[in-house]
Amino acid sequence: MDVSTEQVRKALLYVLILLISVALHEFGHAFMADRLGDDTPRRQGRVTLNPLAHADLIGTIALPLVGAFFGGGFGWGKPVQWQPHRVSRGISMATAKILVSVAGPAMNLVLGTAIALVHTILMSQHVVEGMRDGVGYILLVAAITNYVLFFFNLLPVPPLDGGHVAQSFLPYRYRNKYAEVGRYAPYVLLPLMLIVPQLRVVFLWPAYQVADLVYGGFRHVFGLA
Repeated sequence: MDVSTEQVRKALLYVLILLISVALHEFGHAFMADRLGDDTPRRQGRVTLNPLAHADLIGTIALPLVGAFFGGGFGWGKPVQWQPHRVSRGISMATAKILVSVAGPAMNLVLGTAIALVHTILMSQHVVEGMRDGVGYILLVAAITNYVLFFFNLLPVPPLDGGHVAQSFLPYRYRNKYAEVGRYAPYVLLPLMLIVPQLRVVFLWPAYQVADLVYGGFRHVFGLA
């Protein structure tokens, strides 16, 4: 495959955006667990916005970089370790699991929306001329990447965050069995995403829809056509 300088630039840009987005996602998990009373993430240095503390060499760097050249980049960060039984805020372990699980995707939703807001403000001030070139393109990719991470991680499949939430709503007798599925799910999910690109529509389509809705709302507020 012939690789152009532009392809390399876009691939590196994508990995940088993913690195920052994944770091904020994992920080959300660590911060919530810490606030609920479990100091495990803090002791392991995970309650930080430093991307290097959350990066996984394979999941955050290598695989996304390779995938970016084939139009199918995706990745993950280093999972945050925490202990639900150590929460000290007077809530159940099931509720704690839901709060910690949702905190990660919520950070991506907030970051994606914040980027869209900044992007729109820059366009309204004519600092950025559009959405397809230069800084405008970078901001658009960053916003959509975070919306993709938001929807992808909420899929009710272990070990994704949505899987942990779904597990918390299951009857107790099924929770351990559902957790067992999580051990094998990545070995099924990741190959399927590579072999059947159409599966990406599950989270790409809603991500683009939300991006259009958010950008449309901000453009209306700032009087842009």
